[in-house]
Amino acid sequence: MSFVIIGTKAVQNPEFVEEACKKFAGHIIVGIDAMNGMVATDGWANVTDVKATDLAKRFADAGVSSIVYTDIARDGMMQGVNIEQTVNLATYSGLPVIASGGVTNLDDVRNLKGQPGILGAITGRAIYEGTLNLREAQLLLDEQSL
Repeated sequence: MSFVIIGTKAVQNPEFVEEACKKFAGHIIVGIDAMNGMVATDGWANVTDVKATDLAKRFADAGVSSIVYTDIARDGMMQGVNIEQTVNLATYSGLPVIASGGVTNLDDVRNLKGQPGILGAITGRAIYEGTLNLREAQLLLDEQSL
């Protein structure tokens, strides 16, 4: 195992993440779920007054290796990725971000490819609904940018 992803615990106890980063440098990823840019916790039941960008920046300073960012308004809705917010989070924090929430089809993968700070993407519903062919997506990602 190379990485551990910490979610709600990271929001509720940021010092826990800071300590984990000291003990396991380079192996900690934080999952940030957000609604309209505000962090949500406890399985999305509670939306806080904490900005996702501010939290990501704090964790960048603590030594987190990357962020999994889920736009919960789009997760499972088949409406496309919130690229602007995802790239903004990556740019503001300086951390690589794995986009989650809304990856629906090959166009979403194409639009994410090459965006600054985007490390990868998570998709679920699009695969079992048949709107995203994983093989085609990987072939697209393997193409060299000209």
